[in-house]
Amino acid sequence: MVARVIDATEMRVGTFLLLDGIAHKVTKMDVSKTGKHGHAKVRFEAVSAFTGKKKVMVIPGHDKFEVPMIDKKAAQVLSVSGTIASLMDNESFENFDLEIPEELAGQINGGENVEYWNIEGQKLLKRIV
Repeated sequence: MVARVIDATEMRVGTFLLLDGIAHKVTKMDVSKTGKHGHAKVRFEAVSAFTGKKKVMVIPGHDKFEVPMIDKKAAQVLSVSGTIASLMDNESFENFDLEIPEELAGQINGGENVEYWNIEGQKLLKRIV
């Protein structure tokens, strides 16, 4: 479920977009002015929220993009095994496993509370609360 649809000229650095069904965060953006007979162009770089791969695109300013719904939730760490953390949601008590991102490696221990994001049905561990 997408939160809303925006024009390319409405995006800003830090905006999340759905590109090929995957959430990406805009890291750089540049809008060129319209010409005498043309349209504005938007050049942007976006990084995948899950894999970290970068995409660079140049598109017309009137193109539309979907902004994903991001649910920010809290969970408790039940156990850590290598790069996988077993978590329990604090509201629904659902148990699930998530991969620990590189920036949090070695910092997460059992019993701690963490924040995770649910982006269009995919979960992503973000930070220690």
